[in-house]
Amino acid sequence: MKYNRIIVIVMDSVGAGGAPDAAAFGDKGADTYGHIDAAVPLAVPNLRRLGLGKIAHIHAVPGPVMGAYGLMQEVSAGKDTTSGHWEFMGNPVENPFPTFAHAFPTDLLQAFTEKTGYGYLGNEIASGTEIIERLGPDHFRTGLPIVYTSADSVFQIAAHNDVIPLEELYRICDITRREVCVGPYEVGRVIARPFVGTQGHFVRTGDRRDYSRMPKRKMVFQYLSEKGFFVVGVGKIGDIYAHVGLTESYHTANNTEDMAELTKQLQAHRGQQGLVMANFVDFDSQYGHRRNVAGYAQCLEDFDGMLGDFLPELHDDELLIITADHGNDPTWHGTDHTREQVPLLAYSPSFDGPAYLGIRKTYADLGRTIMENFGLTGLAFGQSFLSELP
Repeated sequence: MKYNRIIVIVMDSVGAGGAPDAAAFGDKGADTYGHIDAAVPLAVPNLRRLGLGKIAHIHAVPGPVMGAYGLMQEVSAGKDTTSGHWEFMGNPVENPFPTFAHAFPTDLLQAFTEKTGYGYLGNEIASGTEIIERLGPDHFRTGLPIVYTSADSVFQIAAHNDVIPLEELYRICDITRREVCVGPYEVGRVIARPFVGTQGHFVRTGDRRDYSRMPKRKMVFQYLSEKGFFVVGVGKIGDIYAHVGLTESYHTANNTEDMAELTKQLQAHRGQQGLVMANFVDFDSQYGHRRNVAGYAQCLEDFDGMLGDFLPELHDDELLIITADHGNDPTWHGTDHTREQVPLLAYSPSFDGPAYLGIRKTYADLGRTIMENFGLTGLAFGQSFLSELP
C-alpha cells in the first residue's frame, strides 16, 4: 500500500542503545531508553502499542502491539543532529564535521571579531545553561556575546535579549555561518542561543535558531517538492536542512507546540500528498544534555500522552513514522550526545497487524521508503521498508 501523507516525528536524542560502533565514540554501554527506564520505570503505553517494548531495553508490560517496529543504525561519521537528519533524507555524512576538542582556534575567533564587529566571552566547551550563569555578569558589563562549543560540530553564540537584541544576535549568527565558519571550520551548525532573566535565574528562550551548513547532495525534500508534493517542516527541521526543499516551515518552542503544529499542518494538508516532518527537541535540550533523568522520563511520558491523542486523528491513507537522530543518555558521563541505535516505529490505521522491520543498516532507509511511497527515485543510499509494512 502507498500513502498520501507521511508524518515523521523525530524524538530528538531518544536512542535505544547497542550501536555496534559505540566504542569508537566513547559510548559503549550507553542506552537512553534503557537507563532511564531502569531509574524511573516508564509509563509509555502508546509507544508500547507501536512496538517500543520489542526493541528498547525497557521493562516488560503485557499488551497488544499494532505497529511495525525495528531499529536503525547510523553510518554517518558523527552523533550530532545534522548528521542524523541528513542521513534520514539520503545524505550520510561520510567525513565528520569539524569539532574543537578544547576551544576555537585563534584565527577562527579573529575572523569572528573582524566580520561581526564583536569581541567575545567564553571560547570553551561548555553546557549552555552553565556558561550563561557563569559569564552572564561579564556579558552585561562588556556587552560581548558568549561563544562556546561542545563535542558536536557547533559554534554557539549566547546573548541576553537586553544586551544584544534578538535580531542583532541573528545577524551575528548569519555572518558567522556565511563568512566565519567556512573552509576547514565549516561546522555543522551555528546556533543562536538567546536568554532572558537575572543573575541566578537566567533562562534560555524558545527563540533559538540553527544555521546549518548547506547539504552537498540532493535530498528527499528536494525530490518531493520538485514533483509538486508538499514538504512541511515543524520545529527546527527548517534550520537543520537550511530550508532546502521545504514548501513550508513552522518554528516552535517546545514539544507541546510541536504536536499542536504537527496536528494543525496534517489537517491543513488533507486531500493533498506529501510529507510533514517534526523534530521534538525538549528531550535533548532540556533533559539529555542536562543529565536530568527524572525530567527526561517525565518528558517521555508527556509525549506519550500527546501521542495518545494524535493516533486517533490518523486516516487510513496516512503513515506515521517515529524515530530519533542519536542518543543522549542522561545517566552517561559528560553532557554530550551518545552513539546509539535509534527506534523505528511505524503505524497506520490501515495496518492489519504488527511487523518486525529488523535492524536497518542506515538511517537512509527512512528516506528511501518515503521516496518509494511517492514513486520517486534518485537516492544513492538506503533500502525501502515500504513493502515490509503490514
